[in-house]
Amino acid sequence: MQKHLAILVLLIVFSFRATAQNETYYRTEKVGEKYAYVDVIKTYEKVAAKGYKSVDLFQKLGNSSYSNCELEKAAEWYSELFALTTDLDPVYYYRYAESLRSISENEKADALIEKLKRKPKTSIKKKV
Repeated sequence: MQKHLAILVLLIVFSFRATAQNETYYRTEKVGEKYAYVDVIKTYEKVAAKGYKSVDLFQKLGNSSYSNCELEKAAEWYSELFALTTDLDPVYYYRYAESLRSISENEKADALIEKLKRKPKTSIKKKV
């Protein structure tokens, strides 16, 4: 009797688990026909080329270039960012230093790391 009860309980548990694994797929072929896609980074680059400067703009451009392993471009955007402000998260110091090292500007990178070391420890505990 206990054996039958155990088998019944296992079947019930596995039946719930099997139904929870259903996935829904959506077809997106028609969406591409109706909507135009905008390359946001190219738009931001055009805006920056026209002379608009903001911390948010340069953060997005630098992060995008850094994520796409375009470290030379990232160094340019982070340079613009640090020209506007130095009150940034430590992750920007690290990324800018790494971008500078990729273009062989090790002295500037070392100076940035030293600035990062002098920042208060509470601000360094964020995502580096």
